[in-house]
Amino acid sequence: MKREPSRCPWSAGDPLMTAYHDREWGVPVQDDRKIYEFLVLETFQAGLSWRTVLYKRGNFRKAFTGFDFRKVAGFGARDRARLLRNPGIIRNRAKIGAAILNARRFLEVRREFGTFSRYMWSWAGGKPLLHRFRRQGDCPAFTPEAQAWAKDLQKRGFQFMGPTVVYAHMQAVGMVNDHLVRCFRYRQLASGSKAGK
Repeated sequence: MKREPSRCPWSAGDPLMTAYHDREWGVPVQDDRKIYEFLVLETFQAGLSWRTVLYKRGNFRKAFTGFDFRKVAGFGARDRARLLRNPGIIRNRAKIGAAILNARRFLEVRREFGTFSRYMWSWAGGKPLLHRFRRQGDCPAFTPEAQAWAKDLQKRGFQFMGPTVVYAHMQAVGMVNDHLVRCFRYRQLASGSKAGK
């Protein structure tokens, strides 16, 4: 019988969470559409469990036009009403508004930096920060890098982008490697990372 590899405890016992952990969480993302997807999902996750959002991800993808930030930036009152009626997503008026507004701010950042990815990765020094956490409880709610980036995002007019949400985003898109050191993904993703604080 094949032995299961050691994983971060939060991913255990749920096939979808395990697949997300093994294939996506902490993998460096450069593609702007994928980055916007995670920004939307992290916005809706604020105050809820990631599992809740993950199970609605396909519905979010349809509702937000495949996370095409250009199209979402053009959403108007009719689109907002459609989203508020959609039982497949989290129907929170403020978060829906933030996802649309953030798409507009996203485009502004792209105009300034060429890509959102270039801007985003500058907050990690261009490559993933490598942490060495032994237990899930060792992982902080946010770091100084997340605080600094959240402050800049808020200054640029982004909503629902506090340090905790920003840090969750940094973990998701691989700006930090927060797999526990005993997790099999830690070593796989560690090459190309730089030591964090």
